[in-house]
Amino acid sequence: MLSRLEQEIELIKRHATILKFVIEKAPIGIIKLSELSGYPQHKVRYSLRVLEHQSLIKPSSEGAVATSKARKFIKFLPGKIKQLSRRLENLGLSFKKEGFL
Repeated sequence: MLSRLEQEIELIKRHATILKFVIEKAPIGIIKLSELSGYPQHKVRYSLRVLEHQSLIKPSSEGAVATSKARKFIKFLPGKIKQLSRRLENLGLSFKKEGFL
């Protein structure tokens, strides 16, 4: 159960990293994103597909470019992560309070 959560966190981290580079370096291609991020090209390609599906980036002949929605998302992300972190912390505290931990 928790391994799935850990996998999702790593996936979100990768997508956010790729999005950050697209915002900073656009237009940018898969090879350059792979070099900058340290992720293999096939994982970068998958992240780009996910980001495009979410309308956060769009393809161009020179490489990926960020949409206006991408900048809003990046600003929103830290607050959402903090909110989710608090929810997980509260879950742990409730188990501790009930004597499970």
